[in-house]
Amino acid sequence: MGNEASDDRADGGKGGERVDGREQGRRSWWSTFRHSPYFPATVVVVIIAAGAGLFAGSYTYAFANPTPHRIPTAVVVPGTPTEKAFVAGMEKALHASLRLHVYPTHQRALEAVDEQTVFAVLRPRGRGVGMDVSSASGASVAQVLTATGPKVGRALGVPVLVRDVNPLQPGDPRGLAIFYISLAAVVIGFIGAIQLSVNARALAPAERIAFTFAYALLGGFSIAAIVDWGLGAVDLPFAESWMILALTMFTSGMVFSMFNVLFGRWSLIPTWGLMVLLGNPSSGGAVSWPLLPSLLGHIGRWLPPGASVNAQHTAVYFSEHQHAFPFLVLAGWSLLGCTVFWTWRHRHPGGRETPVRRPDDR
Repeated sequence: MGNEASDDRADGGKGGERVDGREQGRRSWWSTFRHSPYFPATVVVVIIAAGAGLFAGSYTYAFANPTPHRIPTAVVVPGTPTEKAFVAGMEKALHASLRLHVYPTHQRALEAVDEQTVFAVLRPRGRGVGMDVSSASGASVAQVLTATGPKVGRALGVPVLVRDVNPLQPGDPRGLAIFYISLAAVVIGFIGAIQLSVNARALAPAERIAFTFAYALLGGFSIAAIVDWGLGAVDLPFAESWMILALTMFTSGMVFSMFNVLFGRWSLIPTWGLMVLLGNPSSGGAVSWPLLPSLLGHIGRWLPPGASVNAQHTAVYFSEHQHAFPFLVLAGWSLLGCTVFWTWRHRHPGGRETPVRRPDDR
């Protein structure tokens, strides 16, 4: 029996060695894979695959089927029964609500359009209704209202006169040029910061901020000059548009630099997510915010792409009614990026080493 117990212990010992060997083999395989070039390559494959789906999904979600939710609309008093019936018919046809703002005169209502408080004006017109739309305020909203208003009028037996009080420029009939130039500033802005981190690693943190400002200034000029002077697509208020584009590029570059010190080599992921996946679809440049999903419509104006589109859009079409808010948003993101980058500058992937001075050096 003593020999059997000894054999059992011996077998158990060998069995334990086999189990430990398998676990050690698994740990060794994972450790080898983890420290091989195949691990980051596999992570990149997974990220790119997920990013491709998210990229397509975010833009499809925002743009594929724009649906009106709440459209700010001016109503000129007195509101007639015909006008009230027309408003009810529009809400039913659009499956949405018109957020009504009452104004005492037609002129005051048009001023509200210029201030971008409302997207359209409803006013009594004889036995019918007059509807003023503003393509410059939002081409997609104007198209929806222009297509729906006459149909509702015919169904109610009410004559409806639609006119565009702020048409788009001839070179930009769909109102997308501002979205495209803002998109260029956002994307090239953080690509420039990526290139500085890769090809100019020896730059000190302060120097990197300075060179980010430099390429933003020149890049903004280049975008504005080509679109306006070169192509003649949009007649830009050149100095103001240039500064908006430069501020957008600088903000985008500093957002990447901020994430660079926080996440290192994976910093492109949060930058892309914030600026491209979330920021651009919600900017209101391609589809006006009343037609965006409600969440995107609310957060878009607080992100750099939306702020850039809003500032540029007002500069081009409503120059006398420019707002401080989009500039404050861009400045706030720039300040946040610079502050985080400077606070964690010891994690800046680069910089120059200061040579050690020896006592015998003269």
